[in-house]
Amino acid sequence: MRYLITGTAGFIGFHVAKRLLDDGHFVVGFDGMTPYYDVTLKTRRHAILERSNGFKAVTAMLEDRAALDRAAELAEPEIIIHLAAQAGVRYSLENPKAYVDSNLVGSWNILELAREIGPKHLMLASTSSIYGANEKIPFAETDRADEPMTLYAATKKSMELMAHSYAHLYQVPTTAFRFFTVYGPWGRPDMALFRFVDAIHNDRPIDIYGEGRMSRDFTYIDDLVEGILRLSHIAPREDNRIAADRTEDTLSRHAPFRIVNIGGGQPVDLMTFVGTVEKAVGRQAIRNMLPMQQGDVPRTYASPELLEALTGFRPSISVEEGVQRFVQWYEQYYRGGTAS
Repeated sequence: MRYLITGTAGFIGFHVAKRLLDDGHFVVGFDGMTPYYDVTLKTRRHAILERSNGFKAVTAMLEDRAALDRAAELAEPEIIIHLAAQAGVRYSLENPKAYVDSNLVGSWNILELAREIGPKHLMLASTSSIYGANEKIPFAETDRADEPMTLYAATKKSMELMAHSYAHLYQVPTTAFRFFTVYGPWGRPDMALFRFVDAIHNDRPIDIYGEGRMSRDFTYIDDLVEGILRLSHIAPREDNRIAADRTEDTLSRHAPFRIVNIGGGQPVDLMTFVGTVEKAVGRQAIRNMLPMQQGDVPRTYASPELLEALTGFRPSISVEEGVQRFVQWYEQYYRGGTAS
């Protein structure tokens, strides 16, 4: 099949594109190569993808509609997977405009593009941050999600709302999938696992916020990719609505639009996670206990019921195994100089 994927130089986009290329599909990748974190890491991800004759790259910002049009002409996509975004909860406090430009204007450009070319399925990356400080656990897709704690979450929720309206008006089959703390090889340097491993290796203290009294539903990257690709073949429509006796579906009554969590529903306490990292690295961390940061939430906890009902799959790779795989990649990449 033919795919247009935004954010292919990013952590998740790289892994999704690589899996599709390995499976023999054609992928056009679109990425702005922004300096939010080390651009070298992004260029090396793209270099791996470019080893395949089935991959073509377009470098531009989401706000550049003409560049998106060029990418679409090159791809002639059957499926669009929109993963590019300005990510990061804390950075939204420093540079809110980047979130408006990318996550709102850029995502609107993707919706306009989909309206014009009519793909079989439009898939949009959303986030568990949308649930805010939801006290009901686990977080189900039908829970209220209209009290975002950060601008990042607000822009992602707004993207979902815009996408529903486009699905209704123009009948573009659309799935918005909500991620839960994704980690693994080639991960982002601003994420906790990367920062912890890097600090331990370099004899720096690790910052543990909320005095360690937090928990996260971690999702290993391979599980996330599997969930995305399984969902890609289930474009929302009435004949795949899940019966109420199995789980509560989010397929809209007014549009071919659905929201799905991709998370395993097995949250891990922060201090347990720190201990797992220490064991994988083989060294104790210097722990710097700090209060909760502005915008942080005490827990995330996915309900995987809808994902499993739709696809027969739920994330299952343990944090112990996933952290070990990340540490092996980190040590090869930063100590050995190569990784693939």
